[in-house]
Amino acid sequence: MSVWFEGSNEIDCNIQKVKLALENLGEHFTDVVSLMPGMKQVELVEDGKDFVTIKTNEGLMKRTNISRRIEEKSVAVEFDEEYRAGRMVSTHSHFIHEFNASSNGVSHGMVISNVAASGFLGFLYRKLGKSNMGKAFLKSYKTYFEESTQ
Repeated sequence: MSVWFEGSNEIDCNIQKVKLALENLGEHFTDVVSLMPGMKQVELVEDGKDFVTIKTNEGLMKRTNISRRIEEKSVAVEFDEEYRAGRMVSTHSHFIHEFNASSNGVSHGMVISNVAASGFLGFLYRKLGKSNMGKAFLKSYKTYFEESTQ
């Protein structure tokens, strides 16, 4: 596993809120992605037990092989993602999100690995985008859990 981005933050919510949000993967992922920078249109195309397809103003996102591990004080979500941004860039990656109850709420750790992206724009994305993308995902999750009314 080749780690592309690894980071964490503290979220002011409880672990129950995280567990509830993950009961409906399609809604959860659509809501989180809609908080990413530049996402003006985010629409759930289809979802199932272990997959979600989301259409955005930038392209098509397919999350597959989604697995959840839910314990009393922790939750882990793992999935593969294919994201096609128009005809210019197609990326493939693997995500692991870990949420652990902490004294301040929930500690969220995220690892993005095995990133592959095609073409020259893909090369730039792989080399220059990891910090921005990783931090944007962490911020989106923080905003989602702290501001949502779930």
